[in-house]
Amino acid sequence: MKPKWTSRSKCWLVFVWMLGLNAITCPKTLAQTFSVVHSFTGGTDGANPLAGLTIDSSGNLYGTASSGGDFGEGAVFKFNPAGKETVLYSFKGGTDGADPEGGLILIGGNLYGTTTAGGTSDRGTVFEITSTGKESVVHSFTLKADGANPQAGLTTDAAGNLYGTTFAGGKPGNGVVFKLIRPASATGVWTEEVLHSFGSDGDGANPVAGVTFDAAGNLYGTTSAGGASGDGAVFRLTPSTSGWTEELLHSFAMESDGGVPYAGIILDSSGNLYGAATAGGQGGYEGGGTVFKLTPSSSGWKFTVIYRLSGWGISGSFRNLLLASGRIYATTHCDGSHDAGTVYELTPSGSTWKYTSLHVFTGGNDGMFSFSNLVFDALGNLYGTTKQGGEYGDGVVFKVKP
Repeated sequence: MKPKWTSRSKCWLVFVWMLGLNAITCPKTLAQTFSVVHSFTGGTDGANPLAGLTIDSSGNLYGTASSGGDFGEGAVFKFNPAGKETVLYSFKGGTDGADPEGGLILIGGNLYGTTTAGGTSDRGTVFEITSTGKESVVHSFTLKADGANPQAGLTTDAAGNLYGTTFAGGKPGNGVVFKLIRPASATGVWTEEVLHSFGSDGDGANPVAGVTFDAAGNLYGTTSAGGASGDGAVFRLTPSTSGWTEELLHSFAMESDGGVPYAGIILDSSGNLYGAATAGGQGGYEGGGTVFKLTPSSSGWKFTVIYRLSGWGISGSFRNLLLASGRIYATTHCDGSHDAGTVYELTPSGSTWKYTSLHVFTGGNDGMFSFSNLVFDALGNLYGTTKQGGEYGDGVVFKVKP
């Protein structure tokens, strides 16, 4: 007799697939309105987006689908403001790259991103897609000192160099933070520099998120494992003439502070850091993760949990928070009344933060399991993706009108 697959059991399977974690259940919350921009068919239009979207000044949305496309190895897509999709590139696998799980950045009209697999050693790539639609591999990872299997998107500096993380590889094998130096000419070769290899003995390990610059040129990020208790950490890399120095700003204990952060770090105008942990909040795996703040001071960094999400297990926010007008916007993976994820807003209210549910996914045509960040358009609409659900079961692009 075949088992009956509920959204809760599917949630568990997603995590067995992603990181081999133990059984997970999911929480419950509220609901509101939203619309589906596109339901992926699993064919040439792509399937199973794991990242959110990037928006340009004209309101076009860009993103990656981790599977589907012409060859079934994933795709890069674009939606115009009317909601019409154009597939910009379909990955072929092999040396070309496969399984793009991170988001995209735009530099001078060109798109840059990563694939988790493929490349010359099948350990992932960094790729470029020009404004004319030409794709090229900027770097192929080898699982050696250069890193392997990037799961996050990239960031850039004023010179157009690219920065990112890999989940694995590096000297101890726990991932790296890397820089790709832009060549001086269009025919030149990108050069990789490893800024930090995550070690052992209390260092962070296995970053899922990318890195973020502050105004002084320091880089911030999170690791999903490692740290003092093995449950992840927040780190800072500070540049100097002799290299980059790492400092752990917080090690998660999987207690009230949360644990296993997959989302990266964002900053406000005062230099405060914000992020999210996917699990914990009530002690152990109880709770659906936390949203936290790190405040700089003369004596170090003060860690504060600003909100504890409901639920149990690794069901919280997976991608970077969106901070706008003092409010935080994000998605969750598999909590909510249908165990299929949510879209929510946090508003400061005195010394606390007020939670507002913007949408609760049902697991049906509206989508299921959002690993997405959110972006605003010029009219104040929020956009994101879900990995599954939708009319064909292969995920959706959605819009929420707060």
